[in-house]
Amino acid sequence: MVKKTIEEINERIRRGDAVVVTAEEMVEIVKSKGAVAAAKEVDVVTTGTFGAMCSSGAWLNFGHADPPIKMQRVWLNDVEAYTGVAAVDAYIGAAQLSETRGFDYGGGHVIEDLVRGEEIHVRALAYGTDCYPRRELETTITIHDLNQAVLLNPRNAHQRYVAATNSRKETIYTYMGTLLPEFRNVTFAGTGELSPLNKDPTYRTIGTGTRIFIGGAQGYVVWEGTQHDPKRELGTLMTVGDLKEMSPRYLRGANIHRYGTSLFVGIGIPIPILDEDLARTAGRSNEEIKIDLLDYGVPRRDRPVLKQLTYAELWEGKIELNGREVPVSPLSSLKVAREIAEKLKELIERGEFSLTAPVRQLPVDMEFRPMKQPTRIITAGAVMTREVVVGRPEDPITKAARIFAEKNFDHLPIVDDENRVIGIVTSWDIAVSVGKGKQKLSEIMTRQVITAREDEPIDAVARKLDKFGISGVPVVDARGRLRGIVTSDDISKLIGGGRK
Repeated sequence: MVKKTIEEINERIRRGDAVVVTAEEMVEIVKSKGAVAAAKEVDVVTTGTFGAMCSSGAWLNFGHADPPIKMQRVWLNDVEAYTGVAAVDAYIGAAQLSETRGFDYGGGHVIEDLVRGEEIHVRALAYGTDCYPRRELETTITIHDLNQAVLLNPRNAHQRYVAATNSRKETIYTYMGTLLPEFRNVTFAGTGELSPLNKDPTYRTIGTGTRIFIGGAQGYVVWEGTQHDPKRELGTLMTVGDLKEMSPRYLRGANIHRYGTSLFVGIGIPIPILDEDLARTAGRSNEEIKIDLLDYGVPRRDRPVLKQLTYAELWEGKIELNGREVPVSPLSSLKVAREIAEKLKELIERGEFSLTAPVRQLPVDMEFRPMKQPTRIITAGAVMTREVVVGRPEDPITKAARIFAEKNFDHLPIVDDENRVIGIVTSWDIAVSVGKGKQKLSEIMTRQVITAREDEPIDAVARKLDKFGISGVPVVDARGRLRGIVTSDDISKLIGGGRK
């Protein structure tokens, strides 16, 4: 039985004879020598992750102006920061968007620009008081002008994450990146066997007070992260570090196409190998770490799990899904994660980074719960018309024209023999086909049909109508079979109280 303490390992670090390996090296050591031998040989395993961590931000203190101002609202490069704590303190969130540049620039970019030493335009408004009479302020600052610039991130370093794909017939834009229609691509996050919490999945050595590498500087774990979900091996960390000591190499603003802005954060955590149990978990390989592939085409919290995948499969760059090969793209940088693990290894070997024992263990039994909602969410299934008149691709255009005239509606879903939606024709399509010599519905129907699911919230359906400039969508099941139809008139009636 191997038993070591953090104090003993720190003494070896001070003497310069601690054995430090990266997480990937530890996988090979455990594989070849076993957990007991690995525990005897290795003192510290270094980890690394580098990916978009939207739940990040920085506390900034500007110092007092003359005359002083109690900032009610403040913008940094036109990105608004939160000021509801004191006169000249503000918290800028990574996901906050610029009011002038939209998705192209946000809080994550401001944080990166600060770290780069660039000038930041500051604009503030206030209501004015006897002791803080100033109502407006405009200036430029750099990070060196701030009294404090502290990166304080509510949720970082997910233990595992998910892989995402999209069953819809249209491309969707998510925090998991751009997902092509009909399962045509897969994206995933996390660094697998390099990821810190995968190496110590019960958080024996990671907790409040653990010293970490964050953004190129030394920082600490301050609490469990928000949405910490240890029962499903989905733990998270709340982290802190001095922004003034950080590097833009490991802290990068990002915009996720048509979703929003974020901050790529580099984090490395040393895992002290106190016994063979820790050696065993630190030696877990990509082949052993599984994540769920979720259908993000379903707009609800509990998205269906299509299959489980290992990180080894994902890093191959393609997987088999529904009988065909699908390309896979990572949202985290394996290259930078490896660099972080190596950098942390060097710091420990040089005696510049010592280990700390947690002063509070992270909880291992709490559950992440959904938001409490006092009102029922209205779905497409509750609003849709269930008795839908349909057409076949071989039907003549004149048949559709008669249907529109007799039924007084504008949308005719075109279905195949299994009632799957393969197209849609509108009254406008009929009108523009006159005089063009078209005969069948297959010649004029729209084949890339925008659809909805029965459990899709009606506000999401309304966004689709607006986004694509259409006035109705067929409602389908998971196999694309027609269940009903929702039109802009149905939504108008709902808003106006015409549908209960």
